[in-house]
Amino acid sequence: MSTKKFPQRQCVGCGEMKNKKEMIRVLKTAEGEITLDATGRKNGRGAYICPSVECLKKAVKNRGLDRSFKMTIPKEVYEVLEKEMGQLGE
Repeated sequence: MSTKKFPQRQCVGCGEMKNKKEMIRVLKTAEGEITLDATGRKNGRGAYICPSVECLKKAVKNRGLDRSFKMTIPKEVYEVLEKEMGQLGE
C-alpha cells in the first residue's frame, strides 16, 4: 500500500517547505489587488506563507512577496496582511 503524498509549498518568509494545508495563501488578483486567500481556491497568482507574524516580517525584510509577484508591494498592503493574519489566528 502506498503512502499518500501531500502537496508541499515553500514559505516566502522563512523558506521552509511545509504542507500546503498548513500555510496561508497570499493572492494577487488580475486587477493587481493583494489579499489573503483563506480558501486557497480563488483565481490569481498565489504565494504561500507560514501562519505566523514572524514569517510575514521576514517576507517583508527579504522581499519574498515582491519577488513572487514580480512587483513592488506598498507598505500599506503589508499592514493589511498583518491585520488579516491576526484575525485568522483568533
